[in-house]
Amino acid sequence: MTRIVGEVMTREVVAAHRGTPFKELVRLLNRHGISGLPVVDHDDKVVGVISETDLIRRQAARSADGLAGRPRIPWRGRSTRRAAPVADATTAAELMTTPAITVHPEQRVGDAARLMERHGVERLPVVDEADRLIGIATRRDLLRVFLRTDDEIRRDVLDEVVGRGLGLPAHSVAVSVRDGMVTLEGTAEQRVDAALAIWLTYRIDGVIGVVNRLNLLVEAGPFSPAKGPTGPGRENP
Repeated sequence: MTRIVGEVMTREVVAAHRGTPFKELVRLLNRHGISGLPVVDHDDKVVGVISETDLIRRQAARSADGLAGRPRIPWRGRSTRRAAPVADATTAAELMTTPAITVHPEQRVGDAARLMERHGVERLPVVDEADRLIGIATRRDLLRVFLRTDDEIRRDVLDEVVGRGLGLPAHSVAVSVRDGMVTLEGTAEQRVDAALAIWLTYRIDGVIGVVNRLNLLVEAGPFSPAKGPTGPGRENP
Protein backbone atom coordinates (compact mmCIF):
# COMPACT_ATOMS: atom_id res chain seq x y z
CA MET A 1 0.00 0.00 0.00
CA THR A 2 1.28 3.44 -0.90
CA ARG A 3 0.77 5.79 2.02
CA ILE A 4 -0.26 9.41 1.71
CA VAL A 5 0.70 12.46 3.74
CA GLY A 6 -2.66 12.59 5.52
CA GLU A 7 -1.95 9.21 7.10
CA VAL A 8 1.37 10.19 8.68
CA MET A 9 1.05 13.92 9.37
CA THR A 10 0.77 15.43 12.84
CA ARG A 11 -2.72 16.91 13.20
CA GLU A 12 -2.21 19.02 16.32
CA VAL A 13 -0.10 21.86 14.96
CA VAL A 14 1.60 24.60 16.94
CA ALA A 15 1.35 27.74 14.81
CA ALA A 16 2.20 31.42 15.07
CA HIS A 17 0.55 34.52 13.62
CA ARG A 18 2.11 37.40 11.72
CA GLY A 19 2.32 39.55 14.83
CA THR A 20 3.74 36.92 17.20
CA PRO A 21 6.81 38.54 18.81
CA PHE A 22 10.31 37.09 18.73
CA LYS A 23 10.38 36.07 22.38
CA GLU A 24 7.03 34.27 22.16
CA LEU A 25 8.30 32.36 19.11
CA VAL A 26 11.26 31.16 21.16
CA ARG A 27 8.92 30.14 23.99
CA LEU A 28 6.66 28.17 21.61
CA LEU A 29 9.56 26.20 20.16
CA ASN A 30 11.00 25.48 23.59
CA ARG A 31 7.68 24.61 25.25
CA HIS A 32 6.64 22.12 22.59
CA GLY A 33 10.10 20.70 21.86
CA ILE A 34 9.94 21.54 18.15
CA SER A 35 12.40 23.16 15.77
CA GLY A 36 9.98 25.11 13.61
CA LEU A 37 6.36 26.08 13.06
CA PRO A 38 4.06 27.54 10.39
CA VAL A 39 2.81 31.12 10.42
CA VAL A 40 -0.87 31.62 9.56
CA ASP A 41 -3.14 34.58 8.86
CA HIS A 42 -6.59 35.25 10.37
CA ASP A 43 -8.13 32.60 8.06
CA ASP A 44 -5.61 29.92 9.11
CA LYS A 45 -3.96 30.12 5.68
CA VAL A 46 -0.23 29.43 5.77
CA VAL A 47 1.82 32.52 4.93
CA GLY A 48 5.27 31.37 6.00
CA VAL A 49 7.40 29.14 8.21
CA ILE A 50 9.62 29.97 11.20
CA SER A 51 12.55 27.76 12.18
CA GLU A 52 15.19 27.83 14.89
CA THR A 53 17.62 28.83 12.15
CA ASP A 54 15.57 31.95 11.41
CA LEU A 55 15.65 32.99 15.07
CA ILE A 56 19.34 32.29 15.52
CA ARG A 57 20.08 34.19 12.31
CA ARG A 58 18.30 37.22 13.74
CA GLN A 59 20.33 37.09 16.95
CA ALA A 60 23.56 36.65 15.02
CA ALA A 61 22.68 39.66 12.86
CA ARG A 62 21.98 41.77 15.96
CA SER A 63 25.30 40.76 17.52
CA ALA A 64 27.18 41.70 14.37
CA ASP A 65 25.16 44.90 14.20
CA GLY A 66 26.25 45.93 17.65
CA LEU A 67 29.97 45.93 16.89
CA ALA A 68 31.38 49.44 17.12
CA GLY A 69 31.91 51.20 13.84
CA ARG A 70 30.09 48.57 11.78
CA PRO A 71 27.32 49.77 9.46
CA ARG A 72 23.99 47.94 9.56
CA ILE A 73 23.46 45.71 6.53
CA PRO A 74 20.67 43.26 5.67
CA TRP A 75 21.35 39.56 6.23
CA ARG A 76 21.91 37.69 2.99
CA GLY A 77 21.53 34.11 4.06
CA ARG A 78 19.64 31.07 2.84
CA SER A 79 16.55 32.86 1.58
CA THR A 80 16.62 35.83 -0.73
CA ARG A 81 12.86 36.18 -0.47
CA ARG A 82 13.05 38.20 2.73
CA ALA A 83 13.93 41.85 2.08
CA ALA A 84 13.79 43.41 5.58
CA PRO A 85 17.01 43.48 7.62
CA VAL A 86 16.87 40.51 9.97
CA ALA A 87 18.58 42.42 12.78
CA ASP A 88 15.55 44.75 13.00
CA ALA A 89 12.97 41.93 12.89
CA THR A 90 10.74 41.61 15.95
CA THR A 91 7.70 39.64 14.72
CA ALA A 92 6.98 36.39 12.88
CA ALA A 93 6.01 38.30 9.74
CA GLU A 94 9.48 39.87 9.59
CA LEU A 95 11.38 36.68 10.47
CA MET A 96 9.54 33.97 8.57
CA THR A 97 10.61 32.34 5.34
CA THR A 98 7.96 32.94 2.72
CA PRO A 99 6.23 31.66 0.67
CA ALA A 100 5.91 28.40 2.59
CA ILE A 101 6.42 25.08 0.83
CA THR A 102 3.21 23.13 1.52
CA VAL A 103 1.64 19.78 0.64
CA HIS A 104 -1.88 18.40 0.45
CA PRO A 105 -2.97 15.38 2.53
CA GLU A 106 -3.61 13.16 -0.51
CA GLN A 107 -0.06 13.50 -1.86
CA ARG A 108 2.22 10.44 -1.63
CA VAL A 109 4.71 10.29 1.22
CA GLY A 110 7.50 9.68 -1.29
CA ASP A 111 6.60 12.84 -3.20
CA ALA A 112 6.58 14.85 0.03
CA ALA A 113 10.02 13.49 0.93
CA ARG A 114 11.39 14.56 -2.45
CA LEU A 115 9.85 18.02 -1.96
CA MET A 116 11.61 18.34 1.40
CA GLU A 117 14.93 17.31 -0.09
CA ARG A 118 14.59 19.61 -3.10
CA HIS A 119 13.89 22.69 -0.97
CA GLY A 120 16.12 21.76 1.97
CA VAL A 121 13.34 22.05 4.57
CA GLU A 122 12.65 20.04 7.73
CA ARG A 123 8.86 20.28 7.75
CA LEU A 124 5.93 20.79 5.38
CA PRO A 125 2.67 22.42 6.46
CA VAL A 126 -0.27 20.35 5.21
CA VAL A 127 -3.14 22.39 3.78
CA ASP A 128 -6.63 21.70 2.47
CA GLU A 129 -8.17 22.84 -0.82
CA ALA A 130 -8.52 26.38 0.55
CA ASP A 131 -4.87 26.42 1.68
CA ARG A 132 -5.89 26.34 5.34
CA LEU A 133 -3.57 24.61 7.78
CA ILE A 134 -4.74 21.12 8.81
CA GLY A 135 -1.50 19.43 9.86
CA ILE A 136 2.25 19.29 9.51
CA ALA A 137 4.58 16.63 8.12
CA THR A 138 8.10 16.45 9.52
CA ARG A 139 11.04 14.35 8.39
CA ARG A 140 10.34 12.05 11.32
CA ASP A 141 6.71 11.61 10.21
CA LEU A 142 7.77 10.64 6.70
CA LEU A 143 10.42 8.20 7.92
CA ARG A 144 7.75 6.16 9.70
CA VAL A 145 6.98 4.37 6.44
CA PHE A 146 10.33 2.60 6.75
CA LEU A 147 9.20 0.99 10.02
CA ARG A 148 6.92 -1.33 8.05
CA THR A 149 7.68 -5.03 8.45
CA ASP A 150 9.10 -7.16 5.65
CA ASP A 151 5.89 -9.23 5.61
CA GLU A 152 3.78 -6.09 5.05
CA ILE A 153 6.03 -4.98 2.20
CA ARG A 154 5.99 -8.46 0.61
CA ARG A 155 2.18 -8.58 0.67
CA ASP A 156 1.98 -5.18 -1.01
CA VAL A 157 4.45 -6.19 -3.74
CA LEU A 158 2.43 -9.34 -4.49
CA ASP A 159 -0.90 -7.46 -4.51
CA GLU A 160 -0.01 -4.14 -6.13
CA VAL A 161 2.92 -5.07 -8.38
CA VAL A 162 2.48 -8.69 -9.41
CA GLY A 163 -1.32 -8.77 -9.28
CA ARG A 164 -2.59 -5.32 -10.22
CA GLY A 165 0.44 -3.87 -11.98
CA LEU A 166 1.46 -6.85 -14.11
CA GLY A 167 -1.82 -8.77 -14.05
CA LEU A 168 -0.06 -12.02 -13.17
CA PRO A 169 -0.92 -14.79 -10.70
CA ALA A 170 0.89 -14.33 -7.38
CA HIS A 171 2.88 -17.55 -7.85
CA SER A 172 4.40 -16.39 -11.15
CA VAL A 173 6.93 -14.11 -9.42
CA ALA A 174 8.77 -15.06 -6.24
CA VAL A 175 9.02 -12.10 -3.87
CA SER A 176 11.28 -12.04 -0.84
CA VAL A 177 12.02 -9.09 1.45
CA ARG A 178 14.80 -8.59 3.96
CA ASP A 179 15.21 -5.32 5.87
CA GLY A 180 13.24 -3.50 3.17
CA MET A 181 15.32 -4.92 0.30
CA VAL A 182 13.01 -6.66 -2.20
CA THR A 183 14.17 -9.51 -4.45
CA LEU A 184 12.08 -10.40 -7.50
CA GLU A 185 12.57 -13.83 -9.11
CA GLY A 186 10.67 -15.42 -11.96
CA THR A 187 10.10 -15.06 -15.68
CA ALA A 188 8.84 -11.92 -17.39
CA GLU A 189 7.44 -12.28 -20.90
CA GLN A 190 8.86 -9.01 -22.15
CA ARG A 191 11.64 -6.70 -21.06
CA VAL A 192 9.11 -3.94 -20.37
CA ASP A 193 7.41 -6.18 -17.80
CA ALA A 194 10.63 -6.47 -15.81
CA ALA A 195 11.20 -2.71 -15.91
CA LEU A 196 7.61 -2.06 -14.85
CA ALA A 197 7.88 -4.54 -11.98
CA ILE A 198 10.99 -2.81 -10.63
CA TRP A 199 9.50 0.67 -10.98
CA LEU A 200 6.25 -0.32 -9.24
CA THR A 201 8.15 -2.08 -6.45
CA TYR A 202 10.17 1.05 -5.70
CA ARG A 203 6.88 2.92 -5.21
CA ILE A 204 5.83 0.63 -2.36
CA ASP A 205 6.29 2.36 0.99
CA GLY A 206 9.15 0.96 3.04
CA VAL A 207 11.12 -0.43 0.08
CA ILE A 208 14.83 0.36 0.40
CA GLY A 209 16.00 -1.25 -2.83
CA VAL A 210 15.14 -3.87 -5.47
CA VAL A 211 17.21 -6.86 -6.60
CA ASN A 212 16.14 -7.92 -10.10
CA ARG A 213 16.46 -11.65 -10.79
CA LEU A 214 13.70 -11.81 -13.36
CA ASN A 215 14.43 -13.91 -16.45
CA LEU A 216 13.21 -12.65 -19.81
CA LEU A 217 11.35 -14.48 -22.54
CA VAL A 218 11.80 -12.01 -25.40
CA GLU A 219 9.22 -12.49 -28.14
CA ALA A 220 10.30 -12.47 -31.80
CA GLY A 221 10.00 -9.01 -33.32
CA PRO A 222 10.42 -7.65 -36.88
CA PHE A 223 13.90 -9.26 -37.01
CA SER A 224 14.57 -12.85 -36.03
CA PRO A 225 18.00 -14.51 -36.46
CA ALA A 226 16.34 -17.66 -37.73
CA LYS A 227 14.14 -15.96 -40.32
CA GLY A 228 15.93 -12.76 -41.22
CA PRO A 229 14.17 -9.42 -41.67
CA THR A 230 10.45 -9.41 -42.39
CA GLY A 231 8.04 -6.77 -43.55
CA PRO A 232 6.55 -5.23 -46.69
CA GLY A 233 8.46 -6.04 -49.87
CA ARG A 234 10.11 -9.19 -48.54
CA GLU A 235 8.95 -12.76 -48.65
CA ASN A 236 9.79 -15.46 -46.16
CA PRO A 237 10.42 -18.98 -47.30
